[in-house]
Amino acid sequence: MGGAKAVQGPRRISVIIPAFNEESTVGQVIRAVLEAPIGRNHLEVLVVDDGSTDGTWERILEVQDARVRALRHQRNLGKGAAVRTALAHATGDVVLIQDADLEYNPRDYPRLLEPILQGRADAVYGSRFVGSEPHRVLYFWHYVGNRLITLLCNAFTNLNLSDVETCFKALRRDVLSQLRLRENGFGFEIEVTMKLAQLGCRIYEVGVSYWGRSYAEGKKVRWIHGVQAVWLICKYGLLGMMSRLFRRRASAAPIARDSTGNTQA
Repeated sequence: MGGAKAVQGPRRISVIIPAFNEESTVGQVIRAVLEAPIGRNHLEVLVVDDGSTDGTWERILEVQDARVRALRHQRNLGKGAAVRTALAHATGDVVLIQDADLEYNPRDYPRLLEPILQGRADAVYGSRFVGSEPHRVLYFWHYVGNRLITLLCNAFTNLNLSDVETCFKALRRDVLSQLRLRENGFGFEIEVTMKLAQLGCRIYEVGVSYWGRSYAEGKKVRWIHGVQAVWLICKYGLLGMMSRLFRRRASAAPIARDSTGNTQA
């Protein structure tokens, strides 16, 4: 994908916060986002209540700020669907995705935004596994599973990511709009990466702090999501391989000519 020029002047940053049954943290997250150090850039925050059955919607409405827009699904559709709903209303030049559970710190926004604003990246991933930022130590098998999923994704995409499943991503909105996202659930993370790679986008990684939740504290990821991730990597990886093979064959097909040497229609 062609390189973008460095951004001149302040830009508009759209922060998307998908939320499902996060009444205990969503208000804190929104306030932390509003206080994020984004310099001269303009901020809009789009919070999507994805069919919560607790008081999430009420906590969102308690935050009175003109920069915040509250959106709501009548039933739970999944993270990917919530992101698409917000994207339909986003006006920013850069989109940053922020979970509503306090695992990722909005104070790390400058690290994610800098490579894009300088014109060096189309997407930036906040990795939990690089850098020297503080990390809460939790489940060993989650770590192993994430590493295996990342390795498989790298094998299909020829990337060298350290954390494909990070939920802390910043992307140029014009690039994101080209991906034609379809996955509704946590498969959103894999779909984005596979499609960015297939478009030849420039992906950066930066180290971020991470305070992972325990299951008692509300962590939602289960082993089945790992199985789904493997399936989606294979699905999008094979589709991409077939598409490239078809394009090669089409470009290598001989051109039919008539007896005078002219190309036939």
